[in-house]
Amino acid sequence: MLTAVPGFKVGHFTEMKAMTGCTVILCPPNTGASCDVRGNSPGSRELALLAPEKSVQEIHAILLTGGSAFGLAAADGVMRWLEEHNVGYPTPWAKVPLVPTAVVFDLNAGSSSVRPDALSGYRACDTASTGPFDEGNVGAGTGTTVGKWKGTEFWMKGGLGSASAEQSGLIVGALAVVNAVGDIINENGTILAGARRPDGQFIGVAEPYRPLMRGKVLEQSNTTLAVVATNAKLTKLELYRVAQRMHDGMARAIVPIHTSADGDVSFALACGEVKADLDLVSEIAAQVTAEAIRRAVRASRTTSGIPGLSA
Repeated sequence: MLTAVPGFKVGHFTEMKAMTGCTVILCPPNTGASCDVRGNSPGSRELALLAPEKSVQEIHAILLTGGSAFGLAAADGVMRWLEEHNVGYPTPWAKVPLVPTAVVFDLNAGSSSVRPDALSGYRACDTASTGPFDEGNVGAGTGTTVGKWKGTEFWMKGGLGSASAEQSGLIVGALAVVNAVGDIINENGTILAGARRPDGQFIGVAEPYRPLMRGKVLEQSNTTLAVVATNAKLTKLELYRVAQRMHDGMARAIVPIHTSADGDVSFALACGEVKADLDLVSEIAAQVTAEAIRRAVRASRTTSGIPGLSA
C-alpha cells in the first residue's frame, strides 16, 4: 500500500448511498511533488504549482475526490484541517497549506446532487493513518466505473486500489482511483473488468480496438488518478519524470487510456534520503501503478446494479 512509505497517511470519506467520496494523502514534512496530466478532460486545483519549473518545493497533502468540479470544494476542508494542525507554507501572516487536488466524474452513478464538500475533506483527514486502508468502493473510488467505451449499459465498477514494492531499502507505493472509459487489463493481457455483456462475456475480446460509442459515452465522465510516493531522494524535475512514467503503468492496465473523455492525472511524491537510480524508481512506479489499478477493480463490489468483481 502507499502507506508502506514512511510518513505518508491515507484517509477516506465515503458516502455509500450517494456513491461518492474523497481520499486524502497527508504528506510528511519536506515532501516534494510533481504531476503529469495526460487526459483531455481533467478537473483540478493547484496543479500548476507542481510543474518542475515552479518555485514551490514542498506540498502538504494530495486530495482525490468525486463530484466532478463540484468536488474541488473538499480541498477547503483539507486546508482547514491542516491549518488547525499548524501545517502549511510559512508566510509572515499565516501558514498556507498546499493541497493539489484532482477530481473524477461520478455524477452518473448514485446521486448527482450529493458531492464531496469541505466537511467531507475535513473528515477524510480525521481518518487518515499510516496503517492499512480500505480498497474498492471507498473514498474517491466509491462511485467510479470502467468499461464505458461501449455505453453505460455494459459498464462495471471501478474503485480505489493500492500497491507497493521494496528493493534494497527503496520503497515505492501507489494509490489509484479508477474511473476509466477503457477496460482494465490483467497481467497476462486478458480483460479483468470492463465492458461486459449480461452473459459475462467481455466485448473487447471481439472488438479489440474498442471504438467509443460517442452517443453513449458522456464527455468528461471518466478519469483515472494515480499517486506514487517514495522514500527516494529526488528533485522536483526527477519527480516530474516519475509522474510521466506512471502513465506507462496506466497504459499497461487500461485500454484505451487517455481518451478525449478521460482526465487522467499522475502525482509523484518523495520524502526520504534513500539514493536510487531514477529509471529504477520510475519503472517500479509504473509497475505499482498498474497493480494498484487492478487491485481497485478486484476489490470493488456490485453496487446499485453496477457489477463488481468482489462479492
